Amino acid sequence: MTEKLNDYLMTAEAAEFLGVSQNTLRTWAKLGKVPVQVNPANGYRLFRRKDLQKFLDSVAKPVSRKAN
Repeated sequence: MTEKLNDYLMTAEAAEFLGVSQNTLRTWAKLGKVPVQVNPANGYRLFRRKDLQKFLDSVAKPVSRKAN
């Protein structure tokens, strides 16, 4: 399977997708919490959309229902 450029998000787009600041996302990437690819030509960070969704799914907490 070949990935397309639109399968990747730049830092600002990825941060918005996750609902966090760009600095938080950079920190998470540096700590290895979120996979990141770095473009060797320009140093830009690229985040795969499916990796971000997988991260969201892994940290999502189910909402408990109150019994009536």
